Amino acid sequence: MPVIRHAESRRTETPNAIMTTLASPTQGGAGQLVWRVDMGPGQAGPLHGIDTEQVWTVLTGAATVELDNQPYAVEPGDTAVIPADVPRRITAAPDGFAAVVVAPVGMRAYRLDGGVVARECAVPDGDKLVPAWVV
Repeated sequence: MPVIRHAESRRTETPNAIMTTLASPTQGGAGQLVWRVDMGPGQAGPLHGIDTEQVWTVLTGAATVELDNQPYAVEPGDTAVIPADVPRRITAAPDGFAAVVVAPVGMRAYRLDGGVVARECAVPDGDKLVPAWVV
């Protein structure tokens, strides 16, 4: 059983959050992706899509999960099951937000608002990107 020590966790910082990779194909040889998201007060991710389902469980703080223009408030202990290819945006509450996310290996992201994806945080894969924290 591979054990990924906390000190070996990989951190990726974007303009919107810090992602800490807990398990991935290159970190523990995992067949599922697991990472922690920490967002500061009021931070918001871009409007984007993911080509696989994701499951987000809130650890601390609160956020609004916008799915296909419908807002859902989440708080500690809540779990949001986000379907594939649904426009989404996560916005942290004024006190910030932390969650653990699980997704299948091979997930890819794509922008929907015309914005530019930070290339240092992702690997191009056709017209989609593989976020650095899921490799």
